[in-house]
Amino acid sequence: MVTIIGNGMGKYDFSNLDISFCEFDKIVCDKNFIDSGSNVLKLGFKDAKEYILDHFDDENILYVVSGSPLFYSAGILIANKLPKNSVKIIDNESSKKYLLKKLFISEQSCGVFSLHGRTLVDLEVLLVQKYTFILCDDKTIDRLKEALSFVKDQIKITIGYKLGYEDEEIKEIDIFDDFSFDLTFPYVLLIDREYEHKSPICDDLEFETQRGMITKKYKRHLSLQNLDLLPNQLLWDIGAGSGSCGIEAFKRYRVSTVFFEKNPLRSDFILKNLHNHHVLNTKLLIGEAQNLFETLSDDPERIFVGGGGVKVIEKLPYLYERLKESGVMLINAITLSHLSKMIEILNSNSIKYEVHSISLTTYKGKLDLVEPERQLFQIKVTK
Repeated sequence: MVTIIGNGMGKYDFSNLDISFCEFDKIVCDKNFIDSGSNVLKLGFKDAKEYILDHFDDENILYVVSGSPLFYSAGILIANKLPKNSVKIIDNESSKKYLLKKLFISEQSCGVFSLHGRTLVDLEVLLVQKYTFILCDDKTIDRLKEALSFVKDQIKITIGYKLGYEDEEIKEIDIFDDFSFDLTFPYVLLIDREYEHKSPICDDLEFETQRGMITKKYKRHLSLQNLDLLPNQLLWDIGAGSGSCGIEAFKRYRVSTVFFEKNPLRSDFILKNLHNHHVLNTKLLIGEAQNLFETLSDDPERIFVGGGGVKVIEKLPYLYERLKESGVMLINAITLSHLSKMIEILNSNSIKYEVHSISLTTYKGKLDLVEPERQLFQIKVTK
């Protein structure tokens, strides 16, 4: 039989446990716990799991985890590998409940995800609700600085440091300024979003842009639809112009975007648009796109080529190689010469593709004046 119990908030010890230890043959806990005894086994997760799975039917085991066994805990992972009649869970206070109780914040207004030992900034959670609670490690602050750079003046961040310890601290901090905490000690962050979400579907006038350097609304919608975007994917927006495609991709699908733009004026517009639309976890690279691809270590799941000229077209085979398996690359062309060049390069490199031709005419004003848009050719490549 296995009893899984949380030690609640505070030090890594058994002081918060209201249980009779003499009932158990073995007490298994993490290596960080300071308690010891002849029947106490301090093990890493892998060894703890192996011991419990090997002995649950011939020993009465107490498995002590930090915080709550129901909140980002190894306890639940092990419980799900045991027969249901061989495991019992005794809950305790999690860091989330502890901090929200201290700050008088309701759970339903707070999203949560973990960056403890993880690299994914979960855009399906981050700043979607009024508050976002994040489990942290010593690398979390640097990851959040990049993810929050375009909303840093529109959020408040509270740190819960050494919660439950005698010297715990709960106070507002600025992670973009001097940060003096020793991040090897346990801590969590709570982010308060002070801005209201805008509509995820944007009109062209919502973007600052150099005249003509924007993918118009209907073509933008078709392009995003054709990219088959999913949350938390990495999108490269090449020849970004105003940034409208990548920005709306974030707002509608919660993807992480890298923008490539060589024109300084357009780059300034992109920066303004990223701030105005509260875009998270994104970066802008200024310069010739074909010279910047190799500076990025993470391969994208989606690539949108909206511009960049002949030099970018020549790099299509390289972009295909960088694309992750099952990834999608969508290439927009408005001239037959560029379309022919793209098809020639794709064919010569045995890259399969499909081509769509899009013609749009809108009618505006009281007189329904005809306003045709330039014909657009789209090449879709699925790896």
